[in-house]
Amino acid sequence: MAIREVREIGDDILTKPCKPVPKLTIRTRILINDMLDTMYEKSGVGLAAPQVGILKQIVVIDIGDGPLVLINPEVIETSGTQTGEEACISVPGKYGIVTRPNYVKVRARNEDMEEIEIEGEELLARALCHEIDHLSGKLYVNQTEDGLHDAASEEDE
Repeated sequence: MAIREVREIGDDILTKPCKPVPKLTIRTRILINDMLDTMYEKSGVGLAAPQVGILKQIVVIDIGDGPLVLINPEVIETSGTQTGEEACISVPGKYGIVTRPNYVKVRARNEDMEEIEIEGEELLARALCHEIDHLSGKLYVNQTEDGLHDAASEEDE
């Protein structure tokens, strides 16, 4: 496995839509493993393929319950709302206040290309929405309610 370079805000690849993954190849399996390694190395709770420069519909998420691998994910149901801090390893040192659904149901394929449905509330719902947005070229910074804040200055106070 390898740690991949994380693309940062301003890189055009983060604004482009991703292509569906039609079948699982060795290269795709390597990408998924590298994405997991990269997410853990950067202390993130999620990572989408475009964040490592690959325009494929793949996200990995781990909110502390073990890794989720979602291929070609789509949100099929949402309810409620939650407003809270959100950050992204592609926007280092910053965070913003974003409103997201409190409950999300996602249909996707797992790493064996089997169709699955994932339901998430609170942090998992936020992570699912955040990472799936990346696949459409959307960053959370465009959804903040009061702009970006410097995370470092908050910690120093």
